[in-house]
Amino acid sequence: MTTLLTDSERLDWLRLIRSENVGPISFFQLLRRYGTAAAALDALPLLAQRGGRSGVIAVPTRRDVEPELAAVHTAGARLVAWGEPDYPPGLLPIPDPPPLLSMRGKAELAAQPTRVVAIVGARNASGIGVQFARSLAGELGRHGLVVASGMARGIDAAAHTGAMPTGTIAALAGGIDIRYPEENRALHDAVAERGLLISEQPPGTEPHARHFPRRNRLISGVSVGVVVIEAALRSGSLITARMALEQGREVFAVPGSPLDPRCRGTNDLIRQGATLTEGADDIIQSLGGMASAAFQEPTQTEFEAPAEDAEVGRGRAVVLALLGPTPLSVDELIRQTALTPAVVLTILLELEIAGRVQRHPGNQVSLV
Repeated sequence: MTTLLTDSERLDWLRLIRSENVGPISFFQLLRRYGTAAAALDALPLLAQRGGRSGVIAVPTRRDVEPELAAVHTAGARLVAWGEPDYPPGLLPIPDPPPLLSMRGKAELAAQPTRVVAIVGARNASGIGVQFARSLAGELGRHGLVVASGMARGIDAAAHTGAMPTGTIAALAGGIDIRYPEENRALHDAVAERGLLISEQPPGTEPHARHFPRRNRLISGVSVGVVVIEAALRSGSLITARMALEQGREVFAVPGSPLDPRCRGTNDLIRQGATLTEGADDIIQSLGGMASAAFQEPTQTEFEAPAEDAEVGRGRAVVLALLGPTPLSVDELIRQTALTPAVVLTILLELEIAGRVQRHPGNQVSLV
């Protein structure tokens, strides 16, 4: 896709994604339904009301979002919209791509997702794990692959360092201008100069726990496969591996000692079918022809006719009766309601804008 937003459209996109209760999934549903971000912005108050909200929904004005756009430029980055030429094509087909992405550095590093491999792992990595990550990243780079990771301490930092001579992509949990953790300040600046930084958070945003799973989907999304080196059983690296599988990516795991709790997650991934990885050759051979294939571009922003109001009104109580605090897949919700997908998606959109429904990975929803 090679569409370019006008300056006015870019501000409207920014206003829409920064509006209360609007996330990536609802953003694109609104865009498909109303055709433009400007029309979607006009529709938000009514949608929130229909979803059961009694108060006013917060929608930023252009004056509210203009400082964010200026801050992106001040940081030496640019705000790239979904579908524009520099937008990482690997993110185009994932279920919840960022509508807007701050990018600083060499956008061409992400231009061929089938040539990008992610390396993630423990923050409190062992010395041998750090050494292996740095060596593996360097070897993948020498084979013409770009290495992506998440700028965390430990395995991530080692992967970025090893791949620096040939190309590395860092997905950030905070704003594009936030160097985190403190010990990676120099690494952050080096990647900005020689690699590529990407972030969907506003400049100045300090990383919080809720930001890291969202960052993880970017790491797997820009890549054709994810390598996990040292991960505990409940770790962010395993979240990245799960997201990779949901996005149709390959998962590789480096085996470790059964006596080291940092390796229990990676060994379990191998038990579940991840490719056992002892070096770059295992990854390259497993990818095979995928490294030269092209990802299929979606038609996500085509106009979509809304469901009939009467059908939505009749179905709203049915959907609410089936929802609860435990996440339920949207597909299962459609099956149990016997309503059309268009009606169910419309109801969920209204409930989400009203702040009554929360979305979860794997196309699941729950009541707030």
